[in-house]
Amino acid sequence: MPVFNSLCLERVHVWISLPLCTMYIISLVGNLGLVYLIYYEESLHRPMYFFLAMLSLIDLLTCTTTLPNALCIFWFSLKEINFNACLSQMFFVHGFTGVESGVLMLMALDRYIAICYPLRYATILTNPIIAKAGLATFLRGVLLMIPFPFLVKRLPFCQSNIISHTYCDHMSVVKLSCASIKVNVIYGLMVALLIGVFDICCISVSYTMILQAVISLSSSDARQKAFSTCTAHISAIIITYVPAFFTFFTHRFGEHTIPPSLHIIVANIYLLLPPTLNPIVYGVKTKQIRDSVIKFFQGDKGAG
Repeated sequence: MPVFNSLCLERVHVWISLPLCTMYIISLVGNLGLVYLIYYEESLHRPMYFFLAMLSLIDLLTCTTTLPNALCIFWFSLKEINFNACLSQMFFVHGFTGVESGVLMLMALDRYIAICYPLRYATILTNPIIAKAGLATFLRGVLLMIPFPFLVKRLPFCQSNIISHTYCDHMSVVKLSCASIKVNVIYGLMVALLIGVFDICCISVSYTMILQAVISLSSSDARQKAFSTCTAHISAIIITYVPAFFTFFTHRFGEHTIPPSLHIIVANIYLLLPPTLNPIVYGVKTKQIRDSVIKFFQGDKGAG
């Protein structure tokens, strides 16, 4: 039975748990509110906001997979987890983060079509196309993660069963094995290429084309308006990928140079920061969402 270890942070468990719990509550309220607002407000029934609703749902699932368990460790010292439960958590964590990356890519393609082909935007991104793209992204994230639990389960574990994290992730678990983990490492890198690198390449190409289209606009107001529609998405990309890359590379190359306490904190932030900040960023940066929130509360006042 694996045991979570955060001894390097045990003295400050309560202090660490307070901001994590606050961020979790903010993420629950923000993402549920955003999904309900998109469902409730007809003016938000557009491709950009449908993709945003997908992102919010995935963010909710991702943080709910790990944060309650982390809070149980910090508050009640419940550090043991059943091996099969650990494998399940590992599958869902990696599956949901893979789907999140795909949704960010779809949102970049949405911005590309909206800015470069505005007259054909509604005919290209129809509701059936959006549903199929979302389903394909979900299936890609899930199907590529299915081998992970089986690759881990075949390994013998005859040494320590202490995981230096607050949740089960692939590399933390396989490093406990006393056999060769070469197959696991190779498959992990292959999945990172098929999801992370592929999505980042698509996002980069999309924004390169967007930049070319915006620069060619004659009006400075039009350029500013076009750029403003992308700022929230660019912020979401930075919030998601920067801690993700830090966690990925430290697992493989920085194990002996990065302090364990920093690694544990960043690994939790990596899964909690996007769900917490994405609703705030889109609420602040997107005028239609701000207007819909005001309209919603004014409508409630009027009904009262």
